[in-house]
Amino acid sequence: WFDGRRRTGHDGVMASATSNGITIEYETFGDPGSPTLMLVNGLGSQLINYDVELCAMFVDHGMQVIRFDNRDVGLSTKVDSHYLLGDMAEDAFGVLDHLGIERAHIAGMSMGGMIVQTMAILHPDRVLSMCSVMSRPANDLGPATAAATAALMAAPPAQRDAFIDHSVESQRIIASAGLGNTEERWRARAAASFDRCFYPSGRSHQLAAVGASPDRRPELAGLTMPVLVIHGADDPLITLPGGEATAAAVPGAELLVIPGMAHDLPPDTWTTIVGAIVANAHKAR
Repeated sequence: WFDGRRRTGHDGVMASATSNGITIEYETFGDPGSPTLMLVNGLGSQLINYDVELCAMFVDHGMQVIRFDNRDVGLSTKVDSHYLLGDMAEDAFGVLDHLGIERAHIAGMSMGGMIVQTMAILHPDRVLSMCSVMSRPANDLGPATAAATAALMAAPPAQRDAFIDHSVESQRIIASAGLGNTEERWRARAAASFDRCFYPSGRSHQLAAVGASPDRRPELAGLTMPVLVIHGADDPLITLPGGEATAAAVPGAELLVIPGMAHDLPPDTWTTIVGAIVANAHKAR
């Protein structure tokens, strides 16, 4: 299954998979013979949102890492028709199928947390462990602050410099203050995202999918794989009750609340987050 894959300059291997009737762009890091950790992105974010250095930390713990563009963002297929989080979950399983991976550890942030919850519900036999980060099990839990809601709903400018400025201002509201975050880092991320793919309609489609998807708590109650929930104490977009509700919905789930963390993965939290996800994965053994 290495045929047609292209090696990047940071020890990752990029390719595309036909999944659920569409094309999904993905990248792998590490030994394909190692246990697999699939990282699932949040609303409107591309695979580059999971930093290469963060992926490398999981590889150092003996895991193969997969990061990918959800449908409607990045280099994956843009979809005009209505869809739900369940369809996005099946996209992710399609990538695993393409790579010949029967079972994997999965972790997702924000909307990605909702997707991995859905993956665990739909095909629990294929999920070794699950980690939901800064997410929630139902749309009415963990409501955003007014400022965070306004930042989420603001339409991004189509001009590159204006888009970067807009993204930085949004991060000032939603992201962690400190913990290794800098404006330079935010600007570099925004520039890379714009240059790779500017497609704001996809974000709107994904938001509609989140809004139309049902409460997952009844099905989460039946999960038996190791489940970890990570949430920032200062998250203004999906506030802490969202994470608490996720953990409460799954029998035996562990909840890790990180002080000072908002709605992002700031570098100074990586050691804690990687250690917790790896420890949760080890429970599956």
